[in-house]
Amino acid sequence: MSNPFDLSGKVALITGGAQGIGAAIAAKVAEAGASVICADFAPMAAESTAAMDAAVAKTGAKWWYLKANLTEKGAPARVIDEAVKLAGKVDLLGNVAGTIRRAPFLEHTEEDFDFVMQINLYAPMYLSQAFCRHVVGRNGKGKIINICSMLSYQGGILVPGYTASKHGIAGITKLIANEMGTKGINCNGIAPGYIATANTAPIRADADRNKAILDRIPLGRWGEPEDLAGTAVFLFAEASDYLNGTVVNVDGGWQAR
Repeated sequence: MSNPFDLSGKVALITGGAQGIGAAIAAKVAEAGASVICADFAPMAAESTAAMDAAVAKTGAKWWYLKANLTEKGAPARVIDEAVKLAGKVDLLGNVAGTIRRAPFLEHTEEDFDFVMQINLYAPMYLSQAFCRHVVGRNGKGKIINICSMLSYQGGILVPGYTASKHGIAGITKLIANEMGTKGINCNGIAPGYIATANTAPIRADADRNKAILDRIPLGRWGEPEDLAGTAVFLFAEASDYLNGTVVNVDGGWQAR
């Protein structure tokens, strides 16, 4: 019986793949056998480069870094085109790149709102569109993972743009699943709980907020980027072939409370 989690022969494009959650997912996907393109505006972190080198050394796959500024007009289509030029095809798309701007609702600026929406919602939307055109154009099969959030369900505080974008990406995930399922493309989401990344550093530094969060998480700890990586492999692999339009919570039990 073949391994339903084996990604050998697949090519994955992971945005935000230079560090944090994106880098953790990229390395685990590479360990599962896929060749991986890490697309990011930031350069690859040293530890991310080492992890990718180690992963592909085990499998014989390849990996590439692709510099990508997703705020530029037309960037999503260009990123897909450049990824195909590098690897010959793209089978798997992980829309992981994200950002956040914090300010009280009455002070949240139009500039901050638009910037967050551009990265968190518009870029995944048009990356997915270009990816689907590529897959359908070659009569292939593909899978998309969008990074949602606990704020795909809740309002949160101090993050109007982030909340709007994460509600939006959960909806787009279902829309893509509805339209593209019969064309050989699955689309699902991962909703991380509170993960220790640069985006959450201000919350972890606030003793009261940090305690309130930990008190609600049944596992009693912040998540690490690596806690999401196994779920990503599952959603990319044939093990999840009948999973479509679903958002998987990886939150230590936060939603259960």
